Amino acid sequence: MPLNEKNSDTQDDWNLAFQDDCTEDWTKQWTLDGLVATVENTQEGMHYKAGPEAGNDAHHAVLWTKESFSGDVKIEFDYMKTDDANKYVNILYIQATGDEEGVYEKDISEWKHLREVPKMRMYFENMNTFHISFSAFGNKGDGLHYVRARRYPKPDDKHFNSTMVEPSYDMQGLFETGKTYHITAIKTSEKLSFKMEYEDKVEYFEWDIKKVEPITEGRIGIRNMYTRSAIYKNFKIYTN
Repeated sequence: MPLNEKNSDTQDDWNLAFQDDCTEDWTKQWTLDGLVATVENTQEGMHYKAGPEAGNDAHHAVLWTKESFSGDVKIEFDYMKTDDANKYVNILYIQATGDEEGVYEKDISEWKHLREVPKMRMYFENMNTFHISFSAFGNKGDGLHYVRARRYPKPDDKHFNSTMVEPSYDMQGLFETGKTYHITAIKTSEKLSFKMEYEDKVEYFEWDIKKVEPITEGRIGIRNMYTRSAIYKNFKIYTN
């Protein structure tokens, strides 16, 4: 089957496995890493805010599904950026498990207490997961924005950049504050893809992962780095 068909978001064999319109109690289906972050359910959706202090790891935030998902996954949600930040990123974690070294058990809920301060390193050194950074800006505030994919964990003897799955889509995928975008992310055994839609504008990004060590199961997560906030709505996860 051609890659573009295998990653089609209209293929018939997707089965709805998770659904949250994000207007009612988020704690039923999600857990939160980060003691400073806040999550508020409103009719507009789930307003999810990291802490306000840039540079303070305690102000990062990661929401995780309580459920785990196996096989190919399609993740859909509506996203509105509610901050004015031009630095730092949001991350979609796709199928996260612990790397099973030491205390980092496969079930990441078993070491949630180690992530009360959700420093990035705790995740990229100790989890098996795919990462897609979106609504993503460089750390300098110089206008750099991008969409990137990574595969954790970082090898002990290598730099964080070694986790990147090429290509990096630099100066693409700009999210503007106050606009609602429909996001569709798909992971199959062959490819990762990320699509953002606003009105009649569509941007689509993809990564070939056939030569990347596969990931077959795990939780879905959303990181808002410090200072970042957004409203999420109509969150759905499909498997097949």
